[in-house]
Amino acid sequence: MPNRSEVQVITPGLLRDWALPVPVGGKESRGTVLVIGGSRFTPGAVLLAGVAALRAGAGVLQLAAAESTAATLSIQVPEALVVGLPETADGAVAADQDGQLGELVAAADVVALGPGLKGIDETTRLLDLVLEAAEPRTPLVLDAYALGALSHEPKLLVGSGRPVVLTPNVTEAGHLLGRDPGDDLGSEAAELAERYEAVVSLYGHVAAPDGRGWREESGDAGLGTSGSGDVLAGLLTGLLSRGAEPAQAACWGAFAHAVSGQRLIPRYGRIGFLARELLDEIPRTLATV
Repeated sequence: MPNRSEVQVITPGLLRDWALPVPVGGKESRGTVLVIGGSRFTPGAVLLAGVAALRAGAGVLQLAAAESTAATLSIQVPEALVVGLPETADGAVAADQDGQLGELVAAADVVALGPGLKGIDETTRLLDLVLEAAEPRTPLVLDAYALGALSHEPKLLVGSGRPVVLTPNVTEAGHLLGRDPGDDLGSEAAELAERYEAVVSLYGHVAAPDGRGWREESGDAGLGTSGSGDVLAGLLTGLLSRGAEPAQAACWGAFAHAVSGQRLIPRYGRIGFLARELLDEIPRTLATV
């Protein structure tokens, strides 16, 4: 794979030489994914991330979201175990230190935290709970409000050796950096990867803490739509569940996310497709690399 500090373009050829693990056996061989998120008013984020994880190949899906949304989510995603979590008065998911969540985190093969969460204090408590309950080598995907929580505790992952992927947008990258990002998002991703000791996927730029870097060039304006980031976070989670290592999952995920959008352009135009329409394109995109 690429040498330190060498940025490579993510192409089908590069991915073929970095093939994803091929699961054998039943669904357990493809791992159990736990997605934690979804406030009372944003349950769709958990749905998008969870279904994306399944489309990327995860074997078992569990969703943990605001209690008031759990019944609806269980109907919308019948493939998933759905657990309702306590809510604050304004509908944010509350960290239940003595509840079922810690057991689910401990048993999961990959945990995604952030899609659809709100409330930085509650999210910080959730992040602490996840880090305490998860096995030391359990991969984590941190997205949305979980990134804001991490920016408040920037040393939380340093020295842990835990496999983590961060999926910030430009605004969230600014919180993590403590300043407005510059135009060179590749350099910004590299700085974040080094600072937080995690793989970073930032608008098609992937950086690893060891200095390796990659760039995806297929992404188009249509990916800048509501829910698209939730799909990417779930896609990465599913790839990790299959056994990919963090940088590999981030590169394959960036490519599959972008090319799935390209596949929708003939039907909907460059900016007319919806995030949920990306989901059905993911397996085909992965299969045709």
